Amino acid sequence: MAARTPRAAPPGVAAPRLTPVRLENLTDVAEPDFQRGGRYDGARYSRVAAEGMDLGGADFIDCEFRGAAFNEAQLRGSTFRDCILEELYAPVLLAARSTWREVEIRNARLGSAELYESGWQSVSIDGGKLDFLNLRGAKLTDVVISGCIINELDLGSATGTRVALKDCIIGSLDLSGARLKDFDLRGTELRGISGLGSLGGVVIDDSQLGLLAPLLAAHLGLTVL
Repeated sequence: MAARTPRAAPPGVAAPRLTPVRLENLTDVAEPDFQRGGRYDGARYSRVAAEGMDLGGADFIDCEFRGAAFNEAQLRGSTFRDCILEELYAPVLLAARSTWREVEIRNARLGSAELYESGWQSVSIDGGKLDFLNLRGAKLTDVVISGCIINELDLGSATGTRVALKDCIIGSLDLSGARLKDFDLRGTELRGISGLGSLGGVVIDDSQLGLLAPLLAAHLGLTVL
């Protein structure tokens, strides 16, 4: 199934370039034997439970997850490539320095998602609720996050190129030290933002400008009378 196509970008703003994930001839695996550093290819997993497992360095390629519980599973340094994850569930997701390439995530329910220093390329997240999404120091290229409620999004020191957040609600957005280009926030409700000095490369709409105006004035030391 193709990922949702983002709305057309205005002239001079490049939209994310997503590659639809197409999975064929998958093997249904009822009781997967996940192990640290393992390689899993061409499999379909339904209601898989991997809570607390050590899956560091594991590779998942051409896999579909129809309901996946990864609470406190160690996914540090793991790779997901050409994968679809539906109803991903993890009150605590431990996936620092992981790699996500050509991945579709749908209706995720995540508490604290530790994804710092991870790499994302051609990734879509469609729908869901995330309490804390830690992408500090991550590298994001061609990413669309749509229809999500995110209480806290940390992009401090991250690099983002052709990233779009569409129809989301974000309680707190931290851009401190981020390096951004074609980073599209139009249509997303922002309730708080820090790291105003890193707004270069960000695209916003008129209503968002109204929110940012007093914050930018304070950041620049302006007095508005």
